[in-house]
Amino acid sequence: MRVVLETNVLLSALISPHGAPDAIYRAWRAAKFDLVTAFAQLDELRRANRYPKFQAVLQPHRVGAMFNNLQRAIVLDQLISDVEADDPDDSFLLAMALAGDADYLVTGDRRAGLLQKGNLGRTRIVTPAAFCLKVL
Repeated sequence: MRVVLETNVLLSALISPHGAPDAIYRAWRAAKFDLVTAFAQLDELRRANRYPKFQAVLQPHRVGAMFNNLQRAIVLDQLISDVEADDPDDSFLLAMALAGDADYLVTGDRRAGLLQKGNLGRTRIVTPAAFCLKVL
């Protein structure tokens, strides 16, 4: 099974060890599914972890460990550029799901419109809690 995790889900896993995002991250590390990411997402994660609001709550050693772990994910270098989302900043997530032939796209962002889509082709778009209930 292949899964795309929205960047905020990855950041949430770093912030709180007691939630669905962390359970999902730990399940991936335990090889329960294949994680699909892209250089675009890794760049976004690098930028986001430098934001002052995150620097106050992120532990540098956990961020470094996550980047090291992400090296064993399926990292896409080419994404389809004509995939559109309600929020243009989320287009690359949909492109990752398509290019990576993902079974799930996991997002906690209810305002961006991804969850309202429900699916993109074969990819089901779900919240972290729903993913935990259905898959883990």
